This record gives sequence, C-alpha cells and structure tokens, in this order.
Amino acid sequence: MKQKKKAYAAAGVDVDLGNKVKQRIQRAVRATHGPEVLGKIGGFGGLFRPDFSRYRDPVLVSSMDGVGTKLKVAFAAKKFQGVAEDLVNHCINDIAVVGARPLFFLDYLAAERLEPEVFHALIQGFSKACKAGQCALIGGETAQMPGMYRRGEFDLAGCIVGVVDQKDLLDGKRIRPGDVIVGLASNGLHTNGYSLARKVLFDTMKLRIDSLLPGTKRRVGQELLKVHRNYQPLMEALPHGVLKGAAHITGGGLIDNLPRILPEDCNAQIDASSWKVPDVFRVIEKGGSVDALEMYQVFNMGIGMALVVAKKHAEEVCRLTKGRCIGQIGRGKGIVEIEGACGCR
Repeated sequence: MKQKKKAYAAAGVDVDLGNKVKQRIQRAVRATHGPEVLGKIGGFGGLFRPDFSRYRDPVLVSSMDGVGTKLKVAFAAKKFQGVAEDLVNHCINDIAVVGARPLFFLDYLAAERLEPEVFHALIQGFSKACKAGQCALIGGETAQMPGMYRRGEFDLAGCIVGVVDQKDLLDGKRIRPGDVIVGLASNGLHTNGYSLARKVLFDTMKLRIDSLLPGTKRRVGQELLKVHRNYQPLMEALPHGVLKGAAHITGGGLIDNLPRILPEDCNAQIDASSWKVPDVFRVIEKGGSVDALEMYQVFNMGIGMALVVAKKHAEEVCRLTKGRCIGQIGRGKGIVEIEGACGCR
C-alpha cells in the first residue's frame, strides 16, 4: 500500500528530512573536535571536558550573537557558507576582547523549511571557522518553523564559551592617558550596519547584487559578503601583559564600542585620517547622504578591532598585528572624540 504522507510534513515540518540531513554532518563537525569533546553530535546536550591545568583561576566567558540582516544579502546572492563563518568569528572576537580563548560553539538555525544544500553550506561554514579558531562545534538546534519565515529564508544565532585566567582578564582598568590605540583593519562591513547599507545601495542607489560597486571592480554582493575577520589569534600571540584593553568594533562603531572599555576619566581620541577607509563605506556615505559622524557610529569604517597598549609597546604591537596607530587615550569623561571624520577621502 502507498504510504500516506505524514500529517506533520503536510503541515510544513518534515522530521524525516531533518533526520537525513543531520546524519550527513558528522564528518565536518568531528574535524573541529579535540580530546575534550565527549559523545557525538545529536544528543540532548553537547559534552565538553575542559583541561584547565594551564590556568590558575579559570573564568568562563560566554557570548551570543547573530549576523543580522546580512542574511538578506546572502539570500539574494544564494551564498551561505560565509555567513556561518561570520557568526563564529564574530562570537570569538566578542570574548577575545576580555582575553578569552574559545572552547566550544553552538549554533541555532531556524528556517521556514529545511533545504539540505543550504544546511550543508552552513555546517561547512561553522566547521571551517571553528577549526580555524581552535573552537569545538559541539551541538546546536535546527528548527523548521513554517509560517514564521519567508520561503527560502532562515535565521542564525550562535553561542560561544571560552576561558581566561582571572589575572589575565582585560577589563580596561589599566588604561591611562598617554596610552595608544592600535587599529586592526576590517575587510568591509563584517556583520553590522546592513540595514542602512541595503537601504542605500539597493533602494536609494538602485544597485543589484551583481552590480559593480561604484568606483571599484567588485560586485556589490561580493563586497557585502566578505567574511568577518577573526582577530583572536593575533591578540593571543602578543607578549603577555601588553594589552590593556580591546574593543570589537561592531554595531555602534568606534563611537559606541570604545567607551565600553574606557575608565570614567579617560577619552579615546581617534584620528580618522590615520587609515584609509574602505571604498564601500564612502559609497554608502555619499550615496545615502549619511552624516560623516553617523557613519562612525553605524559601521566599523575599516577598523574591526581596537587595542589599547602603552606607548612603549605600540610599535611592537603594530608590527605583530599588522595594525596601525589610530589614536590615543586622553583625559576626559569616558567618550570617543573623532577628528578628521568629515568629508570623503
């Protein structure tokens, strides 16, 4: 007899398809595992037995995030591996700023309907970034939610857990006037400001995913889908005790992220003329008639990570990280002052 279609599948949730898709992920996920990972993917909880022998007083550090409306660009371009890498790298950077190294990562994927090829592209992205970041992918959740999302669309979120010795926590308390701010270059928007970028590029300027970005030889989609950089290995390789503070330049830009690490009596004085702002930001600024200072509050403007070090260490840190001095710490009230931000260069 012909088997009747299951009622749940008819309602939009194909459990059998989900099971088949998940069975294929084991090899990619296992590539991120070390001896600390126990059990296998698919259990009710991921198992991780950490080795804290190198730490005197280990502190666990956790963070959660998503990639925002960058997903809309991925849907339009039909390219998905990169946004999974974005999510892992973003989360690693968020705990790196307190001095933590990543231990394990979990992902959450919710879709209108589970598309096997999209799912595998995402898993490849998660696995690639976790392996590069020495971070185990130990589990997650995949939900089919018909009626919640548009056809072909989904949402992503990630949770990361890392560790740092309490004596090595970066909390900004050692920051003093006269310290130097070293900027590490971004390669584009990373994962923030996409609602404004999409409005300007697609609605105001009438560009398409495959259009050339004005003034460049790159397609709009190619530019907007550049993978968020992972700065943690560069930071960990610096001599012990050199870093006084670090800020991941995400939503809020330099203006809102640097104050999160500043003492109340210190200002961050940024010289915006000290680095070349990537073309994509100038296109958005001009095309959308966006105020120059607002650009520095919405986007990273070419600086993905800001490190605070003593002046005597600045040259060494720039050399080791391929960064550049973009400002200094002065006396103030815990805010950011940006000079040279006006006008297109």
